[in-house]
Amino acid sequence: MNSKHQLRSFDTIYRNDKISTIKYWFFGTLGFLLIVLFLPWTQNIKAKGTITSLQQEDRPQEINSQIPGRIVKWWVKEGDVVRKGDTILQLSEIKADYLDPNLINRTQRQLDAKKGTIVFYEGKVNQTASQIDALIQSKSLKIEQLKNKLKQYNNKLTGERSELTAATNEYNLAKDQYERQQKLFNEGLVSQTQLQQRSVAFQNALAKKQIVENKIEQTLQELANIKLDQQSTIQEYTEKISKAEGERLQSLSQIAITEGEVAKLENTVSNYSIRNGMYIVLAPQDGQIVQAKKAGVGEFVKEGEHITTIVPTQNSFAVEMYVEPIDLPLISIGQPVRFVFDGFPTIVFSGWPNASYGTFGGKIVAFENTISSNGLFRVLVAEDSTDRKWPIQLKMGSGAQGIALLKDVPIWYELWRNINGFPPDYYQLKQPKKPEDKQPKPTTNEDK
Repeated sequence: MNSKHQLRSFDTIYRNDKISTIKYWFFGTLGFLLIVLFLPWTQNIKAKGTITSLQQEDRPQEINSQIPGRIVKWWVKEGDVVRKGDTILQLSEIKADYLDPNLINRTQRQLDAKKGTIVFYEGKVNQTASQIDALIQSKSLKIEQLKNKLKQYNNKLTGERSELTAATNEYNLAKDQYERQQKLFNEGLVSQTQLQQRSVAFQNALAKKQIVENKIEQTLQELANIKLDQQSTIQEYTEKISKAEGERLQSLSQIAITEGEVAKLENTVSNYSIRNGMYIVLAPQDGQIVQAKKAGVGEFVKEGEHITTIVPTQNSFAVEMYVEPIDLPLISIGQPVRFVFDGFPTIVFSGWPNASYGTFGGKIVAFENTISSNGLFRVLVAEDSTDRKWPIQLKMGSGAQGIALLKDVPIWYELWRNINGFPPDYYQLKQPKKPEDKQPKPTTNEDK
């Protein structure tokens, strides 16, 4: 036999008589790749996040000291679970203004004294008001008395004027008789004795007339004096009443000032009482004590200083993740998100979420419209109640990888988009129709 047919290696290397299958593999692979290019691909946004709480009060919170003080005793240690109202630590006072153990009692006595002062001033106001009423009554009586006296003198003046009229008539008659008697005497018809008698009668009438005129003048002066007494009385009692009213107003002013001091002292007593309650630091809610900032007894704490942290036991977990500014327009409320939590095994196909295993569902509930300090936008995602329940082993602050699901597109389109550096497609979630939207529209004559 020929030597080339005796060597098996020759047949293995040289296959000239064999048909090549490379082209079948090539076209088969090419066809497969073409088919793959037309498979659906779910666009998504990937972002890292951390576990937090949906409610602010369920997040870890600092326990601060409301007052400065010195730590007397720790009632808990790190890791202890406490209930709302449990004592965490006890403080003692360090400010000189509050070191007096009887501070509240002494301040309360000052408050009681101020209240007694108000009672005293109120009594003084009442007495002054009674005094003013008495002065007003006295003034009225005095004015009425002067009015009666003025009326009496007016009546007296009327009588004296009538008497003056009679005296004047008598004087005129006596004068006339005397002048006729003087004329008769000059003619020698009457004696000098008769003339003297008429002269005496005339002088008496003149004197009587002058006496009556003097009485009238005196009465007029009395009337003027009474009127002056009226004005003087009004002025005198006005001054007295004004003085008493001033004292009353001054007492009212003192009452107002003292009431302000009482309110201030009441505020002080209340503040002292509340401050006494601040020496005991209580747990604001159920939770676990962690991260104690003060090591032991005797250390000083400042007002508002962080003492320790409490992690609430009741939590409604959520994930806060940060997205790039270019991806923010693609975020909307209610958008689905898939999560990979730290410590939980998963098999993830980001473009085929239904083929992934071990992921958990969520829905976007809020996103901030202002950029964070890290240059990203914060998005808050809550648990999707219709999907797989989140594990109870989640802890605050643990990591999560979020995949926000977007639009379904072919793979060739996604490759073309990434090659060109285009962002994912913008789209809006379809809102479910309301029941009233599904009702048929009533027909009109125009439709007919």
